[in-house]
Order: sequence, then structure tokens, then C-alpha cells
Amino acid sequence: MPPIQPLDEIAVVGLECFAHHGVFEHERRTGQIFVIDLVLGVDTRPAAADDDLLKTVHYGELADDVKAAVERDPVDLIETLAARIARECLLRDGVEWARVTVHKPNAPIEATFTDVTLTITRTRKDLT
Repeated sequence: MPPIQPLDEIAVVGLECFAHHGVFEHERRTGQIFVIDLVLGVDTRPAAADDDLLKTVHYGELADDVKAAVERDPVDLIETLAARIARECLLRDGVEWARVTVHKPNAPIEATFTDVTLTITRTRKDLT
């Protein structure tokens, strides 16, 4: 049996979104910046062979759709938000897995800090 070919990775890093997620009332009221990093497992060989955008993930459309998903329907937890984003990614043809990092740089923490992040990885089988 031939070795399994690893997938290529398409990344969108630092996608800024303004949303009203959070457990606290003031987070829901005033909103804050969330920053999203995406890494998608995709076989890009067919697109490269034919130089055809339709055979890969259109990262411009993906960024727009993820931004819209982040900015709608507030939730309490970044865990819920990350799962929503991963689903959005996995609904695209050719995406076998998605690694999503949600940054919450203005999280309500009293101590000095730089960022709070959550990273999840989901696969196509997680859609079922």
C-alpha cells in the first residue's frame, strides 16, 4: 500500500471581528474584538495542476463567511464560537480538517496579560 499523502494547509491568520460574545453582561452590551486564525487541511494538487480557483478553497470568501459567523448570534463561550467557525470551514468542498484559534485579547481578566486563546481541531467526520 502506498504511503498516505499528507494534506496541504491553507491558513488565514489574524482575521479581526467585532462581536458581543461573553458570559458577562458588559461583554454582551459593549462588544469587543476577537481575532481568528484558521488552518485548513486541503489537497491543493488539483487546483495547482489546472490553475483553477474552483478546485481549492477561496480564502477571500472563507474570510467573509467566518467573519459573518463570528459577528452574529452572541454566545457565552469561545468554545461555542470556535465550534461554529470550524463547522463553517468544514462545510466547504475539499476541506478535510480545520484548526481554529479564537483570540480574545480583551478578556475580562484583572491581571496583566497579552491574549487568551482557544484552539480546536475538527475533521469532516465531526459534521455528522
